[in-house]
Amino acid sequence: MRATDHSVLNVDCMTYAASTETVEDAAATGRYEFAQANIVDGAAMSHLFETFRPDAVMHLAAESHVDRSIDGPGVFIQTNVVGTYSLLEAARKYWLTLEPDAKKAFRFHHISTDEVFGALEANDPPFTETTPYDPRSPYSASKAASDHLVRAWYHTYGLPTFVTNTTNNYGIWHFPEKLIPLVTINAIEGKELPVYGKGDNVRDWLFVEDHAEALVKAVENGVPGETYAIGARQPRTNLEVVKTICAVLDELLPDPAGPRERLIRYVSDRPGHDFRYEIDPSHAEQALDWKAKHTFETGIRRTVQWYLDNRDWWESIRARRYTGNRLGTVKE
Repeated sequence: MRATDHSVLNVDCMTYAASTETVEDAAATGRYEFAQANIVDGAAMSHLFETFRPDAVMHLAAESHVDRSIDGPGVFIQTNVVGTYSLLEAARKYWLTLEPDAKKAFRFHHISTDEVFGALEANDPPFTETTPYDPRSPYSASKAASDHLVRAWYHTYGLPTFVTNTTNNYGIWHFPEKLIPLVTINAIEGKELPVYGKGDNVRDWLFVEDHAEALVKAVENGVPGETYAIGARQPRTNLEVVKTICAVLDELLPDPAGPRERLIRYVSDRPGHDFRYEIDPSHAEQALDWKAKHTFETGIRRTVQWYLDNRDWWESIRARRYTGNRLGTVKE
């Protein structure tokens, strides 16, 4: 990844998915600070703006797991909608105190998802920055609402905001409730590999380091009022993803019991499961001078190797925080 000389204040309320190990390298640079606070707390946000005095905000704080939003949508509304409002207001009040040059240079960068655009059919063109919104899950609806708030604060108050929408991320340090880390860990342990429905739902996959580089380019060069759709042009069905993980693991850590595809089990589909997401990143690639470096195959190989090399991290999560159980089944 490209190194920068930026100093960062990381604000995190440390939910179930947080791990302090993920920021140890950043903390060692001397240009990293941490504050444990919830973005819903407007007073806490205002205090952090006043003390740290940032040149820009990168708003990544969100509840993000669709299955959890099905089980309990309330926290998604609080964090993703109310929290975005609180952060926008704290940023606006701070921005109004800045000198003219600093005020002009300030940016509020809101990081969002392609799920706000709804679902694509097999032959539909990929999403772009102008695709109409059509969210289908509590998660995507909460993110759509936050996107609209960010744009409203630009148009109404002049706060220099912009939005990036991205595809499914994967890679190192990924909390093991999502498809790729869950399947990877289960396959390492010889457990069943759950695939929703027939496994033919399609997602566009972006390696996390490629996304991080895009976000840095965006916060440095993003134009207020703009939208940038960020993707890697790497669509795969869920079943293709699972089979790729199996093949890589079979090579790196052969299982005496046989190829890991034998562990695949088809389970009942997610309620309201969107068929396909895919982004056309042409505008972002040109405007931000950025392009994803990893193919899906190279990204998956790096990811699987990382989980093999970092068993202590995910084993402690499995033991104390998340056992790998199914979520989002809408119990009556």
